[in-house]
Amino acid sequence: MTEAEEKRALAALAVNLCAAGGLQEVLRSSLGPKGTMKMLVSSGDNIKLTKDGNVLLHEMQIQHPTASIIAKVTAAQDHITGDGTTSSVLIIGELLKQANFYISEGLHPRIIADGFEIAKTKALEVLDEVKVTKEMKREILLDVARTSLHTKLYAELADMLTAAVVDSVLTIRRPGFPIDLFMVEIMEMRHKTETNTQLIRGLVLDHGARHPSMKKEVHDAFILACNVSLEYEKTEVSAGFFYKSAEEKEKMIQAERKLIEDKVQKIIHLKEKVCAESNKGFVVINQKLTLACGGVALNSLGDLNTECLGHAGHVFEYALGEEKFTFIEGCVNPHSVTLLVKGPNNHILRQIKDAIRDGLRAVKNAIEDGCVVPGAGAVEVAIADALVTYKHSVQGRARLGVKAFADALLIIPKVLAQNAGYDLQESLIKVQTEKSKSKQLLGIDLNTGEPMVAAEAGVWDNYCVKKHMLHSCTLIASNILLVDEIMKVGMSSLKE
Repeated sequence: MTEAEEKRALAALAVNLCAAGGLQEVLRSSLGPKGTMKMLVSSGDNIKLTKDGNVLLHEMQIQHPTASIIAKVTAAQDHITGDGTTSSVLIIGELLKQANFYISEGLHPRIIADGFEIAKTKALEVLDEVKVTKEMKREILLDVARTSLHTKLYAELADMLTAAVVDSVLTIRRPGFPIDLFMVEIMEMRHKTETNTQLIRGLVLDHGARHPSMKKEVHDAFILACNVSLEYEKTEVSAGFFYKSAEEKEKMIQAERKLIEDKVQKIIHLKEKVCAESNKGFVVINQKLTLACGGVALNSLGDLNTECLGHAGHVFEYALGEEKFTFIEGCVNPHSVTLLVKGPNNHILRQIKDAIRDGLRAVKNAIEDGCVVPGAGAVEVAIADALVTYKHSVQGRARLGVKAFADALLIIPKVLAQNAGYDLQESLIKVQTEKSKSKQLLGIDLNTGEPMVAAEAGVWDNYCVKKHMLHSCTLIASNILLVDEIMKVGMSSLKE
């Protein structure tokens, strides 16, 4: 490599390091339960307050190509696993920062990248060793959801939402089928306070009764879900009717009405058949609610019978200002539920919805993984400790890449402690010292700054999030290190 080429490569690396470091500094203070908020102001003066890394990366205007690549990769982390966005940005930035120490002393970036790959393989082995495999009962799922929600919301609200999030996933869970989180409907209601958010074991519809004379509340009701129009409607295509006299016009109107009345009469006969000797109610809903209420969704009334009916314990209309909602509760074995998010303003509602989505994904991941890993920085400390020991068995200068990888992972516990108001170096040294004595997986207690056994404190992270994070962070950091020139592309100057 000539001197000019070396300068050009170092200049490209410096630009990339600056971009990664800048993105890291933006998200650094948002990590963990004690992280701070960011205020996002759009061109239309819409204001959003959030600490969710995925929301920040999607909403921010990122111009630098390297920062944009990091943002896209870490946003993909959230899309695949539902969490780990902020941690990924911090680790990528720190991997590049640690690598720069050795590159500035003359070490080639390829050697560092090889060391990163060796360290990643060992880190994944350690991750498999420290994971805790157990039956995912409700108690441990509560801990998983609580850990996730605490990083997005204040403690009181997170604790209140934990049970609702876990119960909603357990309700829609069906043995032998993958968990479909689309079966959890998140419905907004600007009403009361955020602590009134609740789980409805059924559905909430965003409309009321179709006619003011209809009942506003029905108990122990049969549910007929039919996708059949029961109203007099105009045709969807242009059509004309020709008649010679008023009598012919009247006959046409009567024929149209009779078609609708025959449909209604079939429903009335079925209602009289099932409700004649009881006080049970009967509700016709023009939506497919069979996953919540049971029964069969009908597209025509030709096959109408009692086996088509579902059941709900309580159906009622709720009016909030000019808006009306229909609550369908008391479903026997619902495979679809509604999380009714309440709050005084749109900002609170958006914040809760983002947090609930992350909480649902965390619970789903734990069930599908069949295992969890200790949180509060315990995994990163354990992997870093194992890599420091392992580097002595690595031949050649690649061990420097292993050392850089180990130091980079410690950014997570250090930033967690720093955001909680403690000295990052002091907290980290306490954890490492205590771990070497007790041989347990220790994280940082953010309430005291002291070491704690994360498993005993009920602080759990998802195994798949950590695994994907190690893969993606190593890959993107290695690729950025190997960039020796940044060129703007466009129309080619070569002529055919």
